[in-house]
Amino acid sequence: MLDCEEFIEKNKLFKSGEIIGVGCSGGSDSMALLHYLAKNQEKFDIEVVAIHVDHQIRENSYIDADFVKEKAKELGIRFYKFRVDAPKIAREKKISLETAARDARYGVFKSLIKKGLIDKIALAHHMLDQAETILMHIFRGSGVAGAKGMSAISDKIYVRPFLNTTKEDIYQYLDENHLDYCEDETNEDTSYSRNYVRNVIMKDILARWPNAVQAIANLGEAIKDDDEFINKQIYAEAIITEDKVARIPTSYFLYDNALVSRIIFKAVKSIGINQDIEKRHIDAIKKLALSVDNGKRMYLPFEAIAVKEYDYLTIYNRHEDKVEFEAPFKCGEFDLPNGSKLVVKRVKDFNIEEGQILLDYRKVPKDAVWRFRQDGDMFTKFGGGTKKLKSFLIDKKIPLRLRDSLPVLASENEVFAIAGVEISDKVKVEDVPTAYLIEIKK
Repeated sequence: MLDCEEFIEKNKLFKSGEIIGVGCSGGSDSMALLHYLAKNQEKFDIEVVAIHVDHQIRENSYIDADFVKEKAKELGIRFYKFRVDAPKIAREKKISLETAARDARYGVFKSLIKKGLIDKIALAHHMLDQAETILMHIFRGSGVAGAKGMSAISDKIYVRPFLNTTKEDIYQYLDENHLDYCEDETNEDTSYSRNYVRNVIMKDILARWPNAVQAIANLGEAIKDDDEFINKQIYAEAIITEDKVARIPTSYFLYDNALVSRIIFKAVKSIGINQDIEKRHIDAIKKLALSVDNGKRMYLPFEAIAVKEYDYLTIYNRHEDKVEFEAPFKCGEFDLPNGSKLVVKRVKDFNIEEGQILLDYRKVPKDAVWRFRQDGDMFTKFGGGTKKLKSFLIDKKIPLRLRDSLPVLASENEVFAIAGVEISDKVKVEDVPTAYLIEIKK
């Protein structure tokens, strides 16, 4: 009998009434998990659903799908089947087959959560998986964040009921309950990183140290406890997060390395990057933050950029393709590509708040339109003096990542207003009953 009820309750993996989707490949671990949760639905007050993702890596992979479907039927639970072309994804994105399969699989899980068909995903990771994961993270240079291994629950939706269960206990459970499972021949292919760790490295380690799996898992747990304590020492204002952008005041990079590293990891995670950030990335970000080169940037995994922006180190998701935008100069609300709105309205009250600008619409040429900046744009500062728009935005300390997404009111290359920033001296309000107020609303 599996002894994981205490682990499930201690980590509060399930809430009463939740629909739990079990990621089920048909292998020994996932079949044991599916059977265990299905048979204990009433005890945990949950509904269990079987989810099979066919990665199309093997020609006969459909056999596994049919197998899981039949077992779900025997257990009297719902079954969802999905097909993804992992080899094609790997080729197109130029990533490993392992990564492509994982990304596609988790994409399926997230879509089911988003559609409200399930509340959480139960994964069959066990203690041996945990030990292997810790070793792989260490080998990749992920530092403490990786050395603590997998969590019992992550992203509030992925739960691992077997994480404290040994592989031997799982085999015993399968035997006691006369459960069949599929053998995936690719598990022996050591060209896959995890298979190499499992079939070569762990095999040699266990031959010399039979208790190594428990020892490595214990180390991960100890590191996790220490990491959680140190993370509690991070000040709330150390990371400013908004719209998938994380900003860290550069003054925080003068703190002890133990805190600085965790601030960076937390910032990166806040914009949706939960893996593949290694110690070398952390060290490079620290160096960038303390450099004097404003605007200097570095590229991170998963389409992210870290950039030095004056007194901040900013991390954000990049969008290589420049988005076009154009809107007429009139009163109304206009959708911006980033989801915000450009608001233009006529007002009699000339008292404005931060982020608002006021201009005399009578002074604006009839062919003027709202658009994003272009090469050659010029701007006459409020109070006089003309300079290149680029130089003006630098003087205003507008971060480079924001300059291409600021709506400007322009006629040819003459800019009369920069939404949320400033108006040209040529359209200032002087002795008129009404004016146009412009602002960007999120």
